[in-house]
Amino acid sequence: MNAQTKEPARPDRSLPARWKAGEVTLGAWCMMPGALGVEIVGGQGFDWVVIDMQHGCMGYDDALAMIRAADLAGVCPVVRVTVNEPGLIGRALDAGAMGIIIPMVNSPAEASRAVDACLYPPLGRRSLGPVRVATRDGPEYIGTANGRIAVIPMIETEDALANVDEIAATPGVSALFIGPFDLSLSLGLPPGDNDGIPAFDDALRRVLSACKRCGVAAAVLSNAHVAPLRIEQGFQMISVTMDTVALGSASKATLAAVQQTLPPSAGNAADD
Repeated sequence: MNAQTKEPARPDRSLPARWKAGEVTLGAWCMMPGALGVEIVGGQGFDWVVIDMQHGCMGYDDALAMIRAADLAGVCPVVRVTVNEPGLIGRALDAGAMGIIIPMVNSPAEASRAVDACLYPPLGRRSLGPVRVATRDGPEYIGTANGRIAVIPMIETEDALANVDEIAATPGVSALFIGPFDLSLSLGLPPGDNDGIPAFDDALRRVLSACKRCGVAAAVLSNAHVAPLRIEQGFQMISVTMDTVALGSASKATLAAVQQTLPPSAGNAADD
């Protein structure tokens, strides 16, 4: 029961306990600002949505509305912040994010900085001020947040790979997230999934091995084509679609299907 609203308690959407239980969680990546897209995507059965404040087109006000939309849809809201900075991370958590993805974490010291920003004392140094999230979760939020928030550093560079065991072993880290585009660039490869190329395959194995040794989840940006392989490899947090890509591909496919029904004269007129 939520003590403030007197509403029945919602099912726990947090990710760390699910990963500890061995579950694979599938999610969607949101680049476009606005709550409506999150409501639509969040209602399709995904375990989580990422609100991407690093490369997406939303500011804080948009992100707040998108987190609320995720709450409405019953899906776990995760925010990728722009940089490993306590103020930015704290605002996302106070807005209701249940996981934080931190880009470009290259050392255990940087991983510890992320944990400090995400967790309350004694496990971290997060400042207390859960104005919006306590409205959602009630006063018990403060006592349960440390166990429910997913702290997710990204492994995107050769430096991060060199330190991956120490990053994975950092107390408070919940998962390591592979960014295949930046990681590939760092390895001298084209951006994207480079499965079959030894340097890329070895990088994935190193991250997966570190996660397994340290008891944290392995996470990755992916798509519907590659996701089955990532599940087989042992990843537990896998994105399978992105809002911009899904909108573009669905629109293109729908248009093409209708264009095929046009009589030749109508098709020629449309081309003029």
